Amino acid sequence: MNTKKILAALLAASLCVLPAHAEDLPASAPALELDAKAAVLMEKETGEFLFTQNPHDKLEPASVTKVMTLLLVMEALDGGSLSPEDSVQVSTRAASMGGSQVYLKEGEVMTVHDLLKAVAVASGNDASVALAEHLAGSEGAFVERMNQRAAELGMTDTTFLNCTGLPAPGHLTSAHDIALMSRELILNHPRIHDYSTIWMDSLRDGAFQLANTNKLIRFYDGCTGLKTGFTASAGYCVSATAQRDGMELIAVVLGSTTKDTRSAAASSLLNYGFATYTVLDVTPPQALPPVTVLLGEQETVQPVVANEGRILVEKSRIDQVETAVTLCQDVEAPVEPGQKLGELTVSIGGEKCQTISIVAAQEVKRLTVPGIFGGLLKEFFMAH
Repeated sequence: MNTKKILAALLAASLCVLPAHAEDLPASAPALELDAKAAVLMEKETGEFLFTQNPHDKLEPASVTKVMTLLLVMEALDGGSLSPEDSVQVSTRAASMGGSQVYLKEGEVMTVHDLLKAVAVASGNDASVALAEHLAGSEGAFVERMNQRAAELGMTDTTFLNCTGLPAPGHLTSAHDIALMSRELILNHPRIHDYSTIWMDSLRDGAFQLANTNKLIRFYDGCTGLKTGFTASAGYCVSATAQRDGMELIAVVLGSTTKDTRSAAASSLLNYGFATYTVLDVTPPQALPPVTVLLGEQETVQPVVANEGRILVEKSRIDQVETAVTLCQDVEAPVEPGQKLGELTVSIGGEKCQTISIVAAQEVKRLTVPGIFGGLLKEFFMAH
């Protein structure tokens, strides 16, 4: 038996206590009594839905709309086209927004940083429009970007008509889609937590006080945000995020009848998720055996588990997990970083649930003709 296969088999045996990917979720939803027209629970890292209730019903999201507004702003910040210190001059239209606001005045100048606080903490409609106009030239152009980004994220239930969530016929989304955009925001732009976790703050050098509309920030252990919403037609809505023991969850609740039942529904979803699931690393506890490289400038390449080596598993099933490693015997140069060299297969109770790629950790260039000749000469002289 090939030495690498023996080592891989031994490694597989040593991994059998590790958890597996829980694609085999319970067939029926848990017995959660939620005051909500629709709700979902998602795990951030894997993007798996752990609970759904009317997930694709098209409903009004109210100010939860601003998750997309925040996403586009954070993408601009992290992409370098926008700076937190940039100054934004408030237009007549932005200053005229009703509903939740920070009472911006026409011509007032505020930094992107402060406007972000106004949106994330106080749900300022005026601040949302000011940011939208600054980024895209007009709210209409910004809304086009919102819908384009929604399509890119697979949000097929969604049509945005404004950047605020103020009532507009046809401005609709779903709990499923809100989870998708919330995940994109917190997964790839974690700096949003600097704003979404603020409980109280101020603007205008302390002259205007801010208080977070998401009371879970203060009263739910591990809450990291994200955005509440309310209108008479939408009811009480929230996309709430929380993190415990290295796992972050997203609970979306649409159409609750009161603030308290909205918070209770989100808390119930998060409690269920944290009690039932965990995300663990299935990266092998020791280095994998190197793979031989044919015609390469190096004789071997080091295989590693790809970045997705963390999986979601039900806590009750951890002891049913088995894993196995399969590696190719050799590979011909050139070898690219990330090139697949094998697989880590994860099973629960004998049923395969996930396959994770094992890839090359570094590049190995192909030998040139002079390099091959030089190698042969070296072997000849070493032999003599």
